[in-house]
Amino acid sequence: MDVMDAKEFRELSAVELEQKLRDVRDELFKLKLRASSAPLENPARIRRLRRQVAIGETVRTEFLRKQVSPGVERTP
Repeated sequence: MDVMDAKEFRELSAVELEQKLRDVRDELFKLKLRASSAPLENPARIRRLRRQVAIGETVRTEFLRKQVSPGVERTP
């Protein structure tokens, strides 16, 4: 699975984004399970997957906020 950045997540449709997040979470779960029983070849993969989940969730939240209030810009 390739590492995706926020730009690539934003290019996905809502359905594709949900599926991608599900896939990344599933891969993370399986990797953690393997790590608990034996050393991993690439343990940094867990960190990259966690970051991908975080980026995907951020993009998902942005998408949902745009649907709720498309004309209103939020200021931090």
